[in-house]
Amino acid sequence: MASLDTHMPDDAARRGGLLWLSLAAIGVVYGDIGTSPLYAFREAMLATGASHGGVAREDVLGVLSLIVWALVLVVTVKYVLILLRADNQGEGGTLSLLALAQRAMGRQNRVVLVLGLIGAALFYGDAAITPAISVLSAIEGLKLVTSGVDPFIEPIAIAIIIALFLVQNRGTEAVARFFGPITLIWFMVMAAGGIHWMVQDPEVLAALNPIHALRFLLDNGKLGLVVLGAVFLAVTGAEALYADMGHFGRKPIQMAWLFVAFPALLLTYFGQGALVLSRPEAMANPFFHMFPAWALLPVVILATLATIIASQAVITGAYSLTRQAVQLRMLPRMKIRHTSDEHQGQIYMPGVNRWLMLAVLALVMIFGSSSSLASAYGISVTGTMVITAMLAMIVAWKHWKLPLWLAVAMMLPFLVLDATFLGANLIKIGEGGYVPLGIAAAVLVTMASWMRGTAIVLAKDREAELPLGALLAQIEKSDSIATVPGTAVFLTSTPDLAPSALLHSLKHFKSLHEQNVILTITTAEVPHVPASDRVRIEDLDERFRRVALVYGYAEEPDVPQALLQCRRQGWKFDIMATSFILSRRRLRISTRSRVPSWQGKLFIALSRNAAAASDYFRIPAGRVVEIGAQMNI
Repeated sequence: MASLDTHMPDDAARRGGLLWLSLAAIGVVYGDIGTSPLYAFREAMLATGASHGGVAREDVLGVLSLIVWALVLVVTVKYVLILLRADNQGEGGTLSLLALAQRAMGRQNRVVLVLGLIGAALFYGDAAITPAISVLSAIEGLKLVTSGVDPFIEPIAIAIIIALFLVQNRGTEAVARFFGPITLIWFMVMAAGGIHWMVQDPEVLAALNPIHALRFLLDNGKLGLVVLGAVFLAVTGAEALYADMGHFGRKPIQMAWLFVAFPALLLTYFGQGALVLSRPEAMANPFFHMFPAWALLPVVILATLATIIASQAVITGAYSLTRQAVQLRMLPRMKIRHTSDEHQGQIYMPGVNRWLMLAVLALVMIFGSSSSLASAYGISVTGTMVITAMLAMIVAWKHWKLPLWLAVAMMLPFLVLDATFLGANLIKIGEGGYVPLGIAAAVLVTMASWMRGTAIVLAKDREAELPLGALLAQIEKSDSIATVPGTAVFLTSTPDLAPSALLHSLKHFKSLHEQNVILTITTAEVPHVPASDRVRIEDLDERFRRVALVYGYAEEPDVPQALLQCRRQGWKFDIMATSFILSRRRLRISTRSRVPSWQGKLFIALSRNAAAASDYFRIPAGRVVEIGAQMNI
């Protein structure tokens, strides 16, 4: 296992300072799991109390023990101690793990690909539910501050969510400076409230004994599974540990968890347990009941800020995941705006923002309360965790070079645990669990349709287009082709074939530029590619050269900037005398289509709404020439 330490350089920690990055990680990484105490213990105890007719000491200890050991096993051991070592050049998350597994296997494996697609699709269900349940649970604390506020809970939550999404285009850099300190205060307040009640009934610490958790599950049958599904709410947000690794490094995330988030969460859950034992009527909202009346309004305001931070983290996570999916050609090109000149990872995607906002608002209006949404929450997260454990098993075997038996032995207990949590949450499908599954299914169908359609277009290109070598031989023999000054760059995904734009240009204009470049942009299965490896140039003859640009899946293509690197390799050109000639396809469904009609129509709709290649690759609009072509799929 010693070799595992070599995969995470933690350069970010050395650059920014361990303590400062740990503080930032508290805000961004732990915002989601840090707001779980608002509803996790409450939902578990409400399910128990409804079945047993009140608060029983053994039930409280059983629920607390389940929460404690879920935090220990799922978050601390699986994510903090094991998965944070499974980085792809410092990047984490489902798609990073997918790329790492595919690269380690040496070839594209369909089963591994499907697992990665499902994991990515499930994330979007989580991204829609997290802002809805987090903001609603915080605003519901107003019920304890003043009576008669109940009709206004939903409108207030809607207003906050709309405002949150509307400010996304301004970027998160300025707000992010306050994320860490505010969330640190939030954890301290939670811990203080928990300590106050825990010292009044220190026997709740008996929940540290896992026997209470096992006894609760064995004694309660189906109720145990229902409660287990609610208990899982305490670890939602654990995926953020892994997904945000590239922003902070492994050590800051580990320190933030072990020394701040984990102790504070344990203390607040123990405090809630002690509270409901002494005051059973507090079970309706044990978190806010931990605080005295004079502190309720400040705590509600702080909770609202914490839930906004948690929502912000999952929104930006959706941007990052979508960008990776676009780079890996799982989704069509989308408009991306950079909101910071200093931090490349801070981006804004208008399309993702719009659809995500509509989904969150729909959930708030349909379900209306955090308790109703709790049934919908969990399935997407548990599903993602199951897939993460399966992919991690492959990475441990193929990438870390562990023996197969050791890789399975290391991850199988967590896979069984995650599958148990998933089974417990699947019981709630009829009560709202269909929501994240429906969102994930829609995303999965979209991804699958785009990948299938793209593969068909690529195959038809290979069937219809002329080998580049054959075309160059014909040009060499021809005397009827005029020469015009300047450089023409033809973008293509098949560098061994003549681009359709080049063929149409020859057909209609009977001319060629003095210099012609066949440009291919590819995405590597690593998050970042060194600048020295960005450009590869191959001279074909005096007038033609082939240029390949390679980007990592976490990077954004910038063609003009990359072409400037060609100067270092001896190719001199004037960007202002260069024309980028692109082919714009008009797709139609063939009578002998290789895909079902509905899937073909979906692919065509996605293609029409995809960002233009010139915008996505940052090609100056004044230097672009588009030539139309029609293709039947």
